[in-house]
Amino acid sequence: MKKMQQGFTLIELMIVVAIIGILAAVAIPSYQNYTKKAKFTEVMQSTQAIKTAVELCINDTNDVNACDGGSNEIPADTTGGSATVAAVGKYVQSISTADGKITATAVGSSTTPQDGLSGENYILEPQFSSATGVKWAVASNSTCITAKLCK
Repeated sequence: MKKMQQGFTLIELMIVVAIIGILAAVAIPSYQNYTKKAKFTEVMQSTQAIKTAVELCINDTNDVNACDGGSNEIPADTTGGSATVAAVGKYVQSISTADGKITATAVGSSTTPQDGLSGENYILEPQFSSATGVKWAVASNSTCITAKLCK
């Protein structure tokens, strides 16, 4: 007599479930990290307009330290204090400028993460040479480096 195939065996089904489980264990953390990096991109991009203002200030004054928020047409907050611009974007908590350095801070804090971000900061330092102009570098004390959200 000819035996008809009834369906998948238990071992075949268990192998498929195991493969799906392994893929999910690898894919979910990678996806979560990817979404955090995408959200942090807004924080990094929020510095572009201020970078231009600081570059113009440095080129005009030939002095990095003369370029603070609220001076030389660099945006400042309404109190005129630390040049913090609140609520710049959905994932940006604040941006401040002091001595040419631009500090952008993400929403959330280490105790109350918001949208996957924990208040990481992105600090840009200008390096000026009259021969080459202004070049920007991410400061080594930026917390986004340790969180692997920026380079």
